Amino acid sequence: MPVINSIFNWLNFKRLYEIDLFKQHPHEVQRDVLLNLLNEAANTDWGQIYDFKSIRNEKEFRDRIPVQTYDDAKPYIERMMKGEKNVLWPGETKWFAKSSGTTNDKSKFIPVSKDSFEGVHWRGAKDVLAIYLKNYPDSKFLSGKTLTLGGSHRINNASNKSYYGDLSAIILENIPFWTEFYRTPSTEITLLEEFEEKVEKIIEYSLNENVTSLAGVPSWYLVLLKRVLEVTGKNNILEVWPNLEVFTHGGIKFDPYREQYQKLIPSPNMHYMETYNASEGFFALQDEPDKNDMLLMLDYGIYYEFIPMEDFHSPNPSVIPLSEVELGKNYALVISTNGGLWRYLIGDTVRFTSKYPFKIVITGRTKHYINAFGEELIVDNAERALTLACSRTGAVITDYTGGPVYMTEKSKGAHQWIIEFEKQPDDLDHFISVFDGTLKTLNSDYEAKRHKNLTLEMPKIIVARPGLFYEWMKRRRKVGGQNKIPRLSNDRVYLDELIALQKELEAK
Repeated sequence: MPVINSIFNWLNFKRLYEIDLFKQHPHEVQRDVLLNLLNEAANTDWGQIYDFKSIRNEKEFRDRIPVQTYDDAKPYIERMMKGEKNVLWPGETKWFAKSSGTTNDKSKFIPVSKDSFEGVHWRGAKDVLAIYLKNYPDSKFLSGKTLTLGGSHRINNASNKSYYGDLSAIILENIPFWTEFYRTPSTEITLLEEFEEKVEKIIEYSLNENVTSLAGVPSWYLVLLKRVLEVTGKNNILEVWPNLEVFTHGGIKFDPYREQYQKLIPSPNMHYMETYNASEGFFALQDEPDKNDMLLMLDYGIYYEFIPMEDFHSPNPSVIPLSEVELGKNYALVISTNGGLWRYLIGDTVRFTSKYPFKIVITGRTKHYINAFGEELIVDNAERALTLACSRTGAVITDYTGGPVYMTEKSKGAHQWIIEFEKQPDDLDHFISVFDGTLKTLNSDYEAKRHKNLTLEMPKIIVARPGLFYEWMKRRRKVGGQNKIPRLSNDRVYLDELIALQKELEAK
């Protein structure tokens, strides 16, 4: 196997050299990426509107083109989905990645052009393999197969000329045929829509395969691996797949799951490699095993800009290039891509941990959210669902906050809400049912995670004593002014403080 690894590393010598090159010359590489993007898209509708041909540098690009949200880009994307050519990117775009929506839409549809698939998503996957084998030259990874757990949306027709589905489904439909020899199960099983059926088929198909790696979202894989132990009666996953050595993960924060994975896969030689890939692009990967930050990939056909979060909510926030970022500060990520996204506000926030090379960690979202399981629940979803639940049950809410209940070895995940009612609902169980059902209609990712309680159980609601939130804010010295109750959080800090305070006040 080291011979195969050596051959692979020889074939990737040029690519590893290119990665070293952009580490040393990041700003020159990013400038070239931008000018190439502008040149390629100069004759598109978008390029003609903003006269791409006359833009000579990064400053002119920033001054001329406004920062975009999905709602801004949506009319152009809809034209592309109907088969129109040369709208945001040259030629015809046939593939659109479906992801969780915005305030106005249940789902977003992100264009995946041929250039963005080959130059971003597929290139990122190959770079993960190249860097892993560089770090572990004696790996036996290539002697076995990667267990793949695909998305919940199959490929569907957006029109007679375009298709949409989960990014994972699009990738599986477009990767070279020879990859079938290095992964399990078959594409047909991987793309089954019913998650429960998919898990059972994967287990049936893959138990006797030599699985050496996993790749995907930690919360979904936790469900699968626990089911594997139930079916086999084994004590841990290594008794099923003894040569398993790496889990390439992304999508949500891994730390809450790390301890469970270490129990499921009890081996000091098991490696975990984080990636930052999304429907909009593949942005970063963990290139040093002993560090938790990720290398920002600068030559994929993505041009990066950043909005300092302290300036994010101002009327005219500053937007800076890579050359002006500072270590330790939070930034909202803005991207321009060879998929046709221009100065697009992706909604993620990052913090730089290093320069030369530029490395990042993901710090959250630009809005309050819960994304502990990949559900990407935003405040607007919660507000609208609570409003309907109140309407149906006669309740009136004073204040609330929500956050995750993490999976344990014996329980699934959930959302927990502390709600202070002015008037309590006639039936709390009915309130919870309406709230949960409405969230499903508003957010396709939440709906997928709640399907048959496979990842998320029903929401758990604690009724707060009158005045709890006021007392909490008072103790935090955040009463009055512009201080607001944090509605959603991706950790349990606020929930645990409020629960402890409620117990304290009840004990008096």
